[in-house]
Amino acid sequence: MKTLTRFSNALMERYLPDPYIFVAILTLLVFLLGVTLTDSTPIEMVTYWGDGFWGLLSFTMQMVVVLLAGHVLASSPIFKKLLSAMASTAKSPGSAIILVTVVSLIGCWINWGFGLVIGALFAKEIARKVKNVDYRLLIASAYSGFIVWHGGLAGSVPLSIATEGHPFAEKMGVIPTTETLFSTYNLVIVIALFISVPLLNRWMMPRKEDTFSIDPSLLEEGTEVEQEEKEKKTPASRLEGSYVLTFLIGLLGVVYLVQHFITKGFDLNLNIVNLIFITLGIICHGTPKNFLVAVKNAAKTVGDIVIQFPFYAGIMGMMVASGLAGVVSEAFINISNEHTFYLFTFYAAGIVNFFIPSGGGQWAVQAPIMLDAASALDLSYAKTAMAIAWGDAWTNMIQPFWALPALAIAGLRAKDIMGFCLFVLILSGIVISIGLFFF
Repeated sequence: MKTLTRFSNALMERYLPDPYIFVAILTLLVFLLGVTLTDSTPIEMVTYWGDGFWGLLSFTMQMVVVLLAGHVLASSPIFKKLLSAMASTAKSPGSAIILVTVVSLIGCWINWGFGLVIGALFAKEIARKVKNVDYRLLIASAYSGFIVWHGGLAGSVPLSIATEGHPFAEKMGVIPTTETLFSTYNLVIVIALFISVPLLNRWMMPRKEDTFSIDPSLLEEGTEVEQEEKEKKTPASRLEGSYVLTFLIGLLGVVYLVQHFITKGFDLNLNIVNLIFITLGIICHGTPKNFLVAVKNAAKTVGDIVIQFPFYAGIMGMMVASGLAGVVSEAFINISNEHTFYLFTFYAAGIVNFFIPSGGGQWAVQAPIMLDAASALDLSYAKTAMAIAWGDAWTNMIQPFWALPALAIAGLRAKDIMGFCLFVLILSGIVISIGLFFF
């Protein structure tokens, strides 16, 4: 495994471009495929791209906030002590890799946004504490937990079809989570990944001479709290240093969150995760001044998301409007039967995910095609939906789109971790295939 991992890392280091170059190549590829495989003209494809370019603007802002707010919270004194205490339980490089993977898996199973940020932040803290641990593998392990998100509590597809009046309710009805998230096949897949992924990551530890260690001093976030100004206090400076103002704003957030969970249950969507991070960040930094300085430091990490996500929205626009996503899905349907349908639905979703890296967006495109096929074969709508959901989660392991938040936190490039993530892709593909085929 060490030899294979070394080869994979060398391959990615040599041939995997920067995520911006990756999305640029994907854009041109989808354009050419749309012109070749559909009735769309080049001008129409350009129009689809431009019309879709801002389609993820709201989501882009959500991701910017989750990354920024997660950074702010982690840089607070209280949270630093908490992460440090957890990191101190890792006594060796091997235990560090396993611990980071498990924490990330748990976090992403609860909520993918929460898990992405917490996993990467925890990995950085582990790197400060444990000597001779490979930093690239540590961050790859933190990202690998993302594989379970669509089989977890915040999976967008199973939660969507469990909601009254969802877009495909007339076709498939309302399907409770007992038939999707808490079905036998889904629980088998999740449990198998919780066991196998940490062990795989531990197995991929490079030889000592190949280990990429990092100086702990390079992981410091910089000064979060500015020195007190020597000049005379002003009303403005007193407000900036006011604990009372922090308390009142923090209380506002806490009351809303308590009310939300009382009235809506465990509804941990991305907006709620962001509000939790922001509220705790405000409270834990003590004063508005300290909080704002932490925000300024954290803002340096969001550039890649801001510039790249619109290009993925443009790709989605071309895939959906041209019908190219449907062409891919129908190709797999044509070679499916009642025994292989779920498996090929999973593979089709994995391919489509490269071009539509959004669970909700991918479901909207593939559902009409796959549900009709499931009906014709007299197969389960619920399992068809989960096959699409798992396909969406699966190829995220080598899709730079979702790795950007973790990479921004870690200060690494996509090529630094994708050699490891490739093996997580292979393992998880086998595990999910077995779960969908035999259970």
